[in-house]
Amino acid sequence: MEKLPPLNAMRAFEVAARAGSFTLAATELGVSSAAVSQQIRNLEDWFGKQLFMRNGNRIALTDAGHAIYPQKAHALGEIAAVGRRMLEGGLRTRLVVSVPFSLAELWLAPRLAVLLESFPQMAIDVRVEDDPIDVVRQNIDLRISYGDYHYPALKMVRLVHDDVLPVAAPEFCQRHGAADLADMHESHFIHTNWGPNYASHPSWADWFAAAGGNRAPDPSHGRRVGLSSLAIGAARLGLGIALGQRVMASPDLEAGRLIALSSVSVRLGQPYCAFMLPAKAERADIAGLVELLASNPREATHSAVVGD
Repeated sequence: MEKLPPLNAMRAFEVAARAGSFTLAATELGVSSAAVSQQIRNLEDWFGKQLFMRNGNRIALTDAGHAIYPQKAHALGEIAAVGRRMLEGGLRTRLVVSVPFSLAELWLAPRLAVLLESFPQMAIDVRVEDDPIDVVRQNIDLRISYGDYHYPALKMVRLVHDDVLPVAAPEFCQRHGAADLADMHESHFIHTNWGPNYASHPSWADWFAAAGGNRAPDPSHGRRVGLSSLAIGAARLGLGIALGQRVMASPDLEAGRLIALSSVSVRLGQPYCAFMLPAKAERADIAGLVELLASNPREATHSAVVGD
């Protein structure tokens, strides 16, 4: 039998490399920083290589550490997965996905349904929450976020750079005719309040500017909602005209529940991105979901960029 490196030292190495700190690794492992440091020294002695460069409280992987980390992280992940399956008394894989509120129902759920066709025995845990989250401590397999800047230590995949366009229900259009949007009463516009953390989401003023106009409908005179998915839902119910995100509104547009009132659209300031631990990126269920989420990103023919 081949001689194996010490498992406890391997575990300390994987956590320290992922966390970028012996102190954070010690917290996760429930031991002292000195114990983590000693385990790393034991592993370095075993390999005969220096795995970390140490500069005070900061650490960084050496070339040898970079060469070893992916294999060790993957191996430990597989061992942990087997242990979880044994403890659960079955062979199911649990996929933990964290997503912002707006994306959960109209965008993520249909794609999870497709994923389950390939993995029918999979257990899925969808957590709806705003950034930032602690991917490691909350045991998140995949985090979906607006913007590519939230989690610089994780592997990032750009999924779709969405755009918005004016949409309304057929019934609304029948009641109010085919009047030009520039002539619509302000009470007919649905406004999305993105919240204080976002400055790059387009407004009705941005859309009118992209369409060659200068109108700026007053949100206080129209309908206001706190989620982009609610804006689409309100438009579907005939409550007004929304700037609907294309990736969320597409099913309603294709089914005829909503009508696009113009071909002009405005691009969001940031893309939607998927974040994951590097050690989990090759897992079949995670890779499959990322591929589904990144598929069919439809760009508008006429678009303007806001907030880039």
